[in-house]
This record gives sequence, C-alpha cells and structure tokens, in this order.
Amino acid sequence: MRPFDYIDGSLAAGPVRLADIAAAVGTPAYVYSADAVEAAYREFETALAPARICYAMKANGNLAVLRLLAGLGAGADVVSEGEFRRALAAGIAPERIVFSGVGKTEAEMEAALASGILQINAESAPEVRSLSRIAARIGRTASVALRINPDVDAGTLDQISTGRKTDKFGVAWTEAPALFREAAGLPGLSMEGIAVHIGSQLGDLDPYRRAFRRVAELVRTLRAEGARIRRLDLGGGFGIRYRDETPLPLAGYAALVREEVAGLGCELVVEPGRRLVGPAGVLLARVVAVKETPARRFVIVDAGMNDLVRPMIYGAWHDILPLDAPPAGAHYRPADVVGPVCETTDKFAEQRPLPPLAAGDLVAFCEAGAYGAVMASTYNGRPLVPEVLVRGGRFDVVRARPTFEESLALERVPDWLAASGGDG
Repeated sequence: MRPFDYIDGSLAAGPVRLADIAAAVGTPAYVYSADAVEAAYREFETALAPARICYAMKANGNLAVLRLLAGLGAGADVVSEGEFRRALAAGIAPERIVFSGVGKTEAEMEAALASGILQINAESAPEVRSLSRIAARIGRTASVALRINPDVDAGTLDQISTGRKTDKFGVAWTEAPALFREAAGLPGLSMEGIAVHIGSQLGDLDPYRRAFRRVAELVRTLRAEGARIRRLDLGGGFGIRYRDETPLPLAGYAALVREEVAGLGCELVVEPGRRLVGPAGVLLARVVAVKETPARRFVIVDAGMNDLVRPMIYGAWHDILPLDAPPAGAHYRPADVVGPVCETTDKFAEQRPLPPLAAGDLVAFCEAGAYGAVMASTYNGRPLVPEVLVRGGRFDVVRARPTFEESLALERVPDWLAASGGDG
C-alpha cells in the first residue's frame, strides 16, 4: 500500500485523513508515516543483511523519526556535532554512529572521540593529522575510515554529486595509499576502513559499480602494504521516485555489492537517508487564493520556500495532490503554484496541470519526508512548521509550531538599545 492514498475520496495516511490533521494542527504542516519508514527500513535490512545500516540523518533529523529508526536497529550517519547529539538524544548508541563531513571542527572531533563513536570518516590529510593530535591528547584511539574520492560521476544533479575529482569530498583514491602510510606513523589512530559516497538520488547501478571497483582495488593495494582494512562504508545515494524516475533496485544493488566487495571479508556499512523517509512524508498546505492574470493562473498557498526549498534550489519536482479527490472528468488547467514569501523564486511548480482549486482547499506536496523540514528556515519571519507522525490510526505532533512569542524570546536587545527607546 502507498503511504498516502485516497480513501473515500480523501487523501489519507493509512486510515488517518490528512484533512483531519490539517484541522488539528493547521497548515503548513509536515506529516510522516511511521509505517512507511519502517517498511523501507525492513526492505534494506532484508536486502543487505548483514550490512550495518546507518541512517543518513541529514535527510530528516526529527527526534521521533530517529527514535523510530533506532528502535528498528538503525545506526546513524551524522555530519555535525548537532546531528551527533541529536542521534544520542534519540537513543542511538555512539558505537552505532559514523561521523562524516568535509569540515569537522576540532571540537566536533573531540566530542565524537570522547563518546566512543564507531567510526570517523576522514576526508583530508589535515583532518587525519588533527584526529591524531586530538586522540593522543585525550587518551583515545580514533577508529578511522578514509573517505576516498573515486572520480566517478554519479550522473545526477551537480548540486548533489560528491564523487568527482572536482567535488570537495574525500581524498583522491590515487593518493590514499600515501596518506595511509603517513597515518601508520601517527599516534592515536586506527586506520581500518575505506568510505565512499558518490552522490544522491542515484537510479543507475553503473556508477556504484565503478566506484566499488576502485574501492576493492584500493583495499587490495593497502593490504599488500600491511594495512588492516576491516570495514567498508559504501555510503548511500539511493534514489526515489519524484516524477518519473525508477527507484534504484535494492536487489540489484545487493547483488552488485556481493559481486564487487563482499569477497574482501570486510564489515559493510550502508547509509540510506532519502530512501527511508522521502516517500514517507508530505507537506500539507492550504490555498490562500487563486489569482488569474492575462498571462498565468497562480495558485497561492500558505507554504513557502522557507518550508520546502527543494524546488527552488534544485528545480525539484514534487507531485501536488488535492486532499479531496478530483471528480471524474475534472478539467485540469496549467497553473503556477507559489507561496507567500517575498521572492519571485518562491515557486513550487510552473505551469503544472491541476484540477480546479479555490481558496481554502488543501493540497499535499508529495515525497517531502527528506530534505524538507530539516532544510526549513524562518525567512520573512515565518515560524517553522509543525511535524506530525502517523502510526496506524493515530497521529502525534512531534514538533510543534512555535508561537511568534516563542520565536521572539530567542533574541535579545542589548541594554544600550533598549534604553534608547528606539530613538536614533
């Protein structure tokens, strides 16, 4: 069953009508299906056992979503101390966490090392040297995987490609042996893994194949030089359907992993993010007005680019569904779907064929569970939207919409301005 479908003419998450959620919490609002997240996790667990699954939590960092995944057995892939502490708060043990990212600060590395983290994916020679210095100072041994850049084009958007030699991520795979040799002489390091991640929203197995072959070649070279490589972090990037894409087949991916790297005898780590949560979420919005001009029909909704920015920065497509099923034979007309933010780029869709819509109607932006709420902002003074988790026949607010007073309370006016009474 799809996470969101029409039941008796009303879009629902299982038996829960999304219109009932909108009535209870207001709009805009994110809604996630716990059942869909669990089903997606079980698919990975079945296809890739015994690989360790570390959820790439940059896709959706809500504590309830993290707790759900932790209860299923997931670890976490984090890229900042904030994500790291959020994973811990959700009940994910440090020994199930991988710390990735190209710009880790010394404070972040120290916090991770002090906790007993599973692995730090180092992305440069300076980072390896810093890790050694920090580990020696605090009396810890850093378990390190070197993230390599295999110079493989994933064939996806430039903004989400990470494995080409011109991208900022990782160490050139040809330079990795020299860095391993240097690291062998540094204190506080246990260089025991190779990590790779070539991009996001992949639908083709061939880029993975080319990257994994370079990983396997590198492992054999390093072992011949005496390195102890016992873990391979294969990254993520598993694509989903937004419009007409074919999601990456997990069975084919698993067969590819067995063919290319399983024979190396390493523990395997995979880091799905979008695939676990993207299809499990929608953004609910209400039509504010329908504006007809000589040139365009504009459907203006109460969600803005501050709530869901993917269409604006990536040109991303999200299906837009009315919560009330259109009647048979409804006439679809092109419309620009726009938000209230004071930017021309605040546009979710351009000339999208849509059924008749009027002020007060509710719509859902589909496949919004990944890179939605987690990328939101308060631009134009707009509060962050609530997040709701549905399980079976119940729903719970898992992040409340802050009031304007709560938002203002985060800021302080210095005494010298307060005393002035605003006079220049």
